[in-house]
Amino acid sequence: MFRSSAAISVHLVWPLWGRKAGASLTRCLHQTLTMAKQLPARRLNGIDHNPWVEFVRLAKEYDVVNLGQGFPDFPPPDFAVQAFQQAISGDFMLNQYTMAFGYPPLTKILASFFGKLLGQELDPLKNVLVTVGAYGALFTAFQALVDEGDEVIIIEPAFDCYEPMTLMAGGQPVFVSLRPSPAPKGQLESTNDWQLDPTELASKFTPRTKALVLNTPNNPLGKVFSKTELELVANLCQQHDVLCISDEVYQWLVYDGHQHISIASLPGMWGRTLTIGSAGKSFSATGWKVGWVLGPDNIMKHLRTVHQNSIFHCPTQAQAAVAQCFEQEQQHFGQPSSYFLQLPQAMQLNRDHMIRSLQLVGLKPLISQGSYFLIADISDFKSKMPDLPGAVDEPYDRRFAKWMIKNKGLVAIPVSIFFSQPHQKDFDHYIRFCFVKDEATLQAMDERLQKWKRELQP
Repeated sequence: MFRSSAAISVHLVWPLWGRKAGASLTRCLHQTLTMAKQLPARRLNGIDHNPWVEFVRLAKEYDVVNLGQGFPDFPPPDFAVQAFQQAISGDFMLNQYTMAFGYPPLTKILASFFGKLLGQELDPLKNVLVTVGAYGALFTAFQALVDEGDEVIIIEPAFDCYEPMTLMAGGQPVFVSLRPSPAPKGQLESTNDWQLDPTELASKFTPRTKALVLNTPNNPLGKVFSKTELELVANLCQQHDVLCISDEVYQWLVYDGHQHISIASLPGMWGRTLTIGSAGKSFSATGWKVGWVLGPDNIMKHLRTVHQNSIFHCPTQAQAAVAQCFEQEQQHFGQPSSYFLQLPQAMQLNRDHMIRSLQLVGLKPLISQGSYFLIADISDFKSKMPDLPGAVDEPYDRRFAKWMIKNKGLVAIPVSIFFSQPHQKDFDHYIRFCFVKDEATLQAMDERLQKWKRELQP
């Protein structure tokens, strides 16, 4: 078939071209034949679409208050800015390579700081790996540990990279949903009302289960898993000899007296857990893209193999700045001057502000226990205006979020994108807001909501 097509093409164009043109045609045909082969790797099948692209584009097209994407729009603390400035203007050797698995002062302080919290003596060379953000830590973990046909249990709603990262590694995602129970009449729901069914969770473990992904505090829900819930997960992981990949990037952002507990600190879990953290979330500097993984050497050595054969090395200056930030925080930890205490205190006020404001127009926010986020129930809108523009099979929350961007100037993220395909329709009446924003942003939100409220009045 290809030979015939080539012959026809040459017959049609040859009278018009000389010898040089013939050479060009040969190159063109060779390129055509080459590109006829399957170009993308099979591991990319089905994961090319990313809903974030559409919502980021819409946010740029319209005059909006962006409460969708999870990043602070206020500066990092002064000590963090100064640390970064010093890193780029001080020791000129910080412009060069450092140790492949982490800048030594950073791996040392991470081992010291988190070793106390986890109740472990951490070796900076064996138990710590510095990565390009927590995203890089997750990707490295999946590539190192998940093999063809392995099952990975994902608790949903889940950050939307867990599924494609599982698939790219050749694994099979297995989903189990947190499910809400109704709050008493007249009270706001809380993320604490979203619980795992122990029997359902236990049923997801099979001989092929390799790992379970835990995210606490949870994105998008803002749920902080209790010790009882973590013990349930821990017992099942030990019973079935399963690894736990614990995404704890929001560990300092907990509210209302709740406490973050690392599952690796529970009995029997250190030896089967990878704990993932983020300097961007810890110090309000998401663009620095410095993350880390903590875990036992017999697991970490496989992550180091992936790391050394992919990115090999993370930017030195950002690591040096983060090391200084942790040294500063270690001196103040547990005191009123600690940034890890000051930040959640301030963000709880932001959360409460947003909760009050969203209720003005009939949105029903859930009280978030942690993270950057809260979700709001839009069930009343779904019943009052069900026929919003959009594809017939498009979940309602996605249509609502786009309608709100275009008509109300407010950006939120539909929660259905954090669920697997079979469960999206069951959870298509929530949208996610980010409240880790500057006071001016929250005031602009208030203005849009007040205008919306006036439009609702008869």
